[in-house]
Amino acid sequence: MFFQKKSLIAVLAMILLALAVPSFAQGNRSSSSPLQRLEIMRQKLDAIRKSLDSTISVTKKESDEDKDSLDSPLNRLKSLDKEAGNLKSEVNNLWGKVDRAEQYEVSDVDSLEERVSEFQARVDRTFLETAESRANPVSDVGKPREIKKKKKFLGIFGGGGNDEYDELIGNVVPGRDRELFIEATRNIRKNRYDVGRLLFQTIITTYPDSPYLPMAKLAVADSFYLEGSTSALIQASAAYQDWLTFFPTHPLADRVLLKIAESQMRRIGLPDREITPAKIAEQRLKAMLQQYPNSPLRSEAEARLKEVQDNLGLHNLYIANYYYKQSVDYKKGGLKGAQSRYNEILEKYPEFSFMDEALYKLAVTYLIEEETDQAARFFQRLVRDYPNSEWVAKSKEQLELIGATVPEPNPERMKVMPPEDVSFFQNFKNELFGIYPLTIDKDGVLMTDDFDKTKFELIDQIIENQGDISESQIPKSLTTVISAKQEPQQ
Repeated sequence: MFFQKKSLIAVLAMILLALAVPSFAQGNRSSSSPLQRLEIMRQKLDAIRKSLDSTISVTKKESDEDKDSLDSPLNRLKSLDKEAGNLKSEVNNLWGKVDRAEQYEVSDVDSLEERVSEFQARVDRTFLETAESRANPVSDVGKPREIKKKKKFLGIFGGGGNDEYDELIGNVVPGRDRELFIEATRNIRKNRYDVGRLLFQTIITTYPDSPYLPMAKLAVADSFYLEGSTSALIQASAAYQDWLTFFPTHPLADRVLLKIAESQMRRIGLPDREITPAKIAEQRLKAMLQQYPNSPLRSEAEARLKEVQDNLGLHNLYIANYYYKQSVDYKKGGLKGAQSRYNEILEKYPEFSFMDEALYKLAVTYLIEEETDQAARFFQRLVRDYPNSEWVAKSKEQLELIGATVPEPNPERMKVMPPEDVSFFQNFKNELFGIYPLTIDKDGVLMTDDFDKTKFELIDQIIENQGDISESQIPKSLTTVISAKQEPQQ
């Protein structure tokens, strides 16, 4: 059987890939609510059951002597299918408790998440180990497949569909990996994300020595990113990170790291809301700039980092201003709290768009504490580095009152202007929908969000190359489109 010829290295690599899944799932705990985590578990189990169902349907039946063996390929797959159903029931029960605000333990969510990840790894290994029972040494790739209509259960229920994907997913055939890759790409472009992922995942779990395997894993991550729901973006971030762990030197690695950051950026809300996605996005953008200093995407990463840090800076500014108002306007406590937050802005976000306000109010807190040297230092910095700020006149006035030098504006900073005021309508819209303006590319690494059949994308080049892409074929700008497709000559 052709499948018996796969290399031991490829098998070990696939097992390692499968075992890597739990750690990345756990890495998203801090940035996801319990309901989000449980919804992701449900989606994973649904996908597993679809894959098992298709695989079981084409797995060869056992001989009479193997029929009762628990270790037979068919019985192993059926056992996993039953286990998946039981696990799905547990997830649904806990999901119901959380949704109804009933009492539950966070540790129950953690434990269930680990079990789902471990189960997914076992299923992947079983697909690999039972592939021989589905292997066909004679390739029928390129030939029309006989698509059978599904029968109704007891002649009454179900039916009406066909087994097109059962046959495509279940049978192990030479050259089938390319067919799967093309069909999966076609489905993703039609926004049939579940089907596309199932086909890409079949390459990963059934053809471990396929040249399409690395790009299939990346395409799975893309499919989540293109889908764009909250749970899909959480899984996109984990899937991109998974891919990057195994292929850190690939020519697409810088784009993947940027896409991890953008997966988090798409979940960023207004600065007065949850800031965990913004913090993770900042970490990933800094990592990209450090690990790939010569990347052609550097300018895009720097622009995104500035926007993310503005969001984080505003979060601190809102808190600092609350303490400032309590202490300065209402003469209550909170002066040290305000100082701490303003100083954190100065230390962590040097390009913060509202730095002038932070400097002025920080100086005032020191003025109240009669630390005039400290106050003068921040007033002077504001006058020197933010000459167009609305706070300059008040800063000069305070410097004159305490007898400190009023510095001349830095000529290199004369073009630094305050942020533009947002219109009332735009501000109302942002508040209503929780939108924070960010520059985000909603295309994946390999595929565009809005497929245009006249465009030639990175994934088209991969198909043409039989599984990979060279560095010279990757655009030197942030785009998924390589070129327009050439019209066939008449």
